[in-house]
Amino acid sequence: MQVASILAGKGNNVATILPDASVAEAVEQLRSLGVGALVVSTDGRTLTGIVSERDVVRRLAADAGGALALPVSAVMTTAVHTCGPDDAVERLMVMMTEHRIRHVPVVVDGELAGIVSIGDVVKERLGQLERENQALYEYFTGTR
Repeated sequence: MQVASILAGKGNNVATILPDASVAEAVEQLRSLGVGALVVSTDGRTLTGIVSERDVVRRLAADAGGALALPVSAVMTTAVHTCGPDDAVERLMVMMTEHRIRHVPVVVDGELAGIVSIGDVVKERLGQLERENQALYEYFTGTR
C-alpha cells in the first residue's frame, strides 16, 4: 500500500500558514479547521516548516506571556520529515513512530502534494485489515 492510496481517499488539500503570521492566528486556524498541524509556506506550494499543536504547547510552556504574539517562524519545526506518494505506508508508519511525529507532508518535485496524519494511516491500515479479514472469511466459508 502506498501513500497515494491515502491521498486518493482524503484529497490533497493542505492547510498552510505564512511564517510571519502570529501564533495566535495559527492557533485559530488549527481550531477552525480541526487539524493538528499547519504547513508553513510562503506561497502555499513550497515547504518552509510545519507548526503543530505540540510546537505551540511547548512554546506556551516556555513563554506563556508572549507566545501568542510571536511569529509562526519562531515556533515552527524546520527539520520536516516528508514523504512522496509512491512511498510505502509501512515506511511512513516507521518514520512516524521513530521520530514521534503525527503529520507528514507529501512532496513531489519540491512542491506540496498533500499531508498525511497518523489518523489517516490508522484509518487506511484498519481498512486494509478489514478487507483481508473479509477475504479470509470468504475463503474459509466458501462464500466467495
